Amino acid sequence: MAAHEAAAAKERREGENGEAEYLRLLGERIREARARRGMTRKILARDSRVSERYLAQLETGHGNISIVLLRQIAHAMGLPLGDLVREEPDRPVELTLLIQTLGRLPAKELAQARKLLGQTFGAAIDSERRHRVALVGLRGAGKSTLGAMLAKDLSVPFIELDREVERESGTRLAEIFDLYGQAAFRRYERRALEAVIERYDRAVIATGGSIVSEPTTFDLLLSACYTVWLTATPEEHMGRVVAQGDTRPMAENEQAMEDLRRILAGRTALYSKADARVDTGGKTAEQSFRELKAAVAG
Repeated sequence: MAAHEAAAAKERREGENGEAEYLRLLGERIREARARRGMTRKILARDSRVSERYLAQLETGHGNISIVLLRQIAHAMGLPLGDLVREEPDRPVELTLLIQTLGRLPAKELAQARKLLGQTFGAAIDSERRHRVALVGLRGAGKSTLGAMLAKDLSVPFIELDREVERESGTRLAEIFDLYGQAAFRRYERRALEAVIERYDRAVIATGGSIVSEPTTFDLLLSACYTVWLTATPEEHMGRVVAQGDTRPMAENEQAMEDLRRILAGRTALYSKADARVDTGGKTAEQSFRELKAAVAG
């Protein structure tokens, strides 16, 4: 209990420091955007209908502004609201121009552009990525079972990323969400993945089902690992989870199946970014394993 309380206190301190830093960054971004546009604080106050005094507090990192007022300030400077509120530092000019160029491309050409950028700038070459296989997919897809089988066949370590998250945080997965929230889990997940990639040149990694929902973490996974999407029907996903002894999805939510279908539909485009796909539906573990081996062999 003492360890959990200490970890919770540390997480709170990090959260408070993060909030202060974010407000400082927000104020600096507004001040610089105003300067680039040649707007005095008085003019911005007039055009945004936000008091000059409040703008002064905001620009010095001491204003905790509502989203509505911040939207008014962004519109007064002709900026998208997202450019003000993002947590990352301001983008270089070339990156901003590149994003605008990419934004004009149709979806098919975007996929090609991403591939070309990955091949040219920083993504590990294919032969290196194949030594580190990552399995993605919803819970119940077979990642743990097939991952362990593949690792044994390849004589490489088998790593379940959720267990690495628990090791990184010093607490169980459910407690991370209960005590610290999803944002903290995402930070631990990113750190755990970075540590695994740094530690293992060859491995089979079973990831959590929602890793695709965090763009930077998923991009790291795609860049450093040969990824395989294990998929099945929503009914099979649910049936396997229940067969493993976990009846919580059905017990706590009468709409569990509908929720599962919605999650799968929402993540399909992301899962599809994997290098290969193996449908485990209606197959034995041995049949799915043979297909997985073939997918990894390429």
